[in-house]
Amino acid sequence: MASSNYSLKVNRELLDPNFESYRLSLDAIATYNVELDAAVEEVKLKDTQYTLDHMRAFGMYNYLHLDPWYEDSVLFVDCKGRVLSLTVTLDTALGKPREVYRIIAESNQCEDRLCASLSLTSATWAALSDGTGRLYLLRTGKRGDSSHTKWEPLFSEDIGEPFTILHSVSHVQTGVHTMEVLLLRVQKDPQETKGSGYLVSLEWITVANTAEQGQEKKYEVKKRRVLRGKSVPHYAAVEPQGKGLMVASEKPFVFTHVDGRPVEHPDPEPMEVEKTDPIYFWQQTLEDITVSVRMPEGITKEEVQFRLTADNMSIGVQGFPPLLQGQLYASVDPEASAWIIKNHKSLEVTLQKRSEGPMWSELVIGDRRGEYVMSDEQAALIHERLTHLTSEDMNGNPDRDKPPCNSQELEDCDGFPEDSSSLTHFDGESLKPTQVVNLGSHQYLFTVDVNPSEMPCLCLRHDVDALLWQPRPDQPSNMWEHIATFNALGYVQASKRDKKFATCAPNFSYASLCECLRRAFIYRQPSPVETVLFNRKQGRQVGQVAKQQVASLDSDKPILGFRATNERLYILTSSNLFVLKVNNN
Repeated sequence: MASSNYSLKVNRELLDPNFESYRLSLDAIATYNVELDAAVEEVKLKDTQYTLDHMRAFGMYNYLHLDPWYEDSVLFVDCKGRVLSLTVTLDTALGKPREVYRIIAESNQCEDRLCASLSLTSATWAALSDGTGRLYLLRTGKRGDSSHTKWEPLFSEDIGEPFTILHSVSHVQTGVHTMEVLLLRVQKDPQETKGSGYLVSLEWITVANTAEQGQEKKYEVKKRRVLRGKSVPHYAAVEPQGKGLMVASEKPFVFTHVDGRPVEHPDPEPMEVEKTDPIYFWQQTLEDITVSVRMPEGITKEEVQFRLTADNMSIGVQGFPPLLQGQLYASVDPEASAWIIKNHKSLEVTLQKRSEGPMWSELVIGDRRGEYVMSDEQAALIHERLTHLTSEDMNGNPDRDKPPCNSQELEDCDGFPEDSSSLTHFDGESLKPTQVVNLGSHQYLFTVDVNPSEMPCLCLRHDVDALLWQPRPDQPSNMWEHIATFNALGYVQASKRDKKFATCAPNFSYASLCECLRRAFIYRQPSPVETVLFNRKQGRQVGQVAKQQVASLDSDKPILGFRATNERLYILTSSNLFVLKVNNN
């Protein structure tokens, strides 16, 4: 796997260090119930589908699909093979879901059949899988409540083993309408002698219109690319123009086949690294940072270009590009910071940390051209802490006077997955990873469509918060942009042992979690309070309060689907579709 070469850049303006907690609100949530004519097509896992990957891929499948192109429109497939659509305009006058397409009945005969899956490709196209290995590309026309046209299949082909659709996009390439579809399979691995005996396969299929101008449209498969890994991806999506692919997973993925031919991965040649002197050196204490930047000999203070804010720093010479520029690892106090020219050839900068104590792992985020110099005091402290690793005593313990950690006292929300997850961008031409983020302890939470013309967003845990990231494949220097924060949601969701699905509103007004049965939790963004409210401990007036609400469904059947819009929360069981009015916009 490619080594990590990119770091997620947190927008600190979107963080709230003063957030206290959610306050339970007893305000009633209006809930409306739509009874279904036929049960939702839930496919139970078979005895042969026993692995954790099978459970993640198919056992936890979200059977409800939100149409991001048409607000408050949801779709699902029932046991009769009907694709049903419901568009809500007035909560008190909910109609019945209407049939837009029907899957042929013969598809139910497959032994290894999976659940039917659907992906809304564009405002007028959709991709559908019947669960047996057949892929349909459907021209839907303009969907929504005003449209009652049936969907028209313009492509139907058996693609191989059963799969589910993860993502699809539609675009025009050199004047030809093209669709990119990403499929997921869990397959037996004959070469696997240890472990589960299964591997995870992602297949990226390109389908294009091959008809001449003026002829009836005819779509054919133009290219098939296969990636393989050892874990079901948390996130996988194709770029809007089909130029690349992004995958977030616990285990790495690599391309193995293109159009049935194996992809050769030559052994990488030893990389010759040109040794260059660092352009700056830096040291730190608990209170401050000292930076020494190499400058042209004989420089004067009038030629120094220095700019410093609480979170950014720029150092350069007049008339030339900055030598060092970017976002600082943490905030500093600009008023208490200073710089001085030393020996007419270096600039020494002293930065006062805004928060004393935390040690910085880097000076400027993503900049590797400097060298960290450790003080003798820090080196001695680290040596003392690591002495027990080379002790002759088999049970060397520097903290023998302290009680040992009892792992049973840890809560679920204190732990992280053992495997180091990664977020990888693959180039569609070279099929090689171009940018890799080591997610480490940034636990994946959920995926949500914020803007249908862009890639889906992914939500990751950062400390106790949940941060929403928007992929920007056209911006290599800032490929994942931090666009929203849900305070303390990372900690809150980890404490929900029965959590099944999580999501948020496209306008970030609230996030929501649901359990396997009955209950849904809604966490709203802080909003101004109408009355005067004081914090008892600190004696200060509280201007905003973040509310938590709990909704309990009148159903004892498992929740199969869960989606959120700006105004409503949709919850699907096998026999009912519940609509919760969360916001009154």
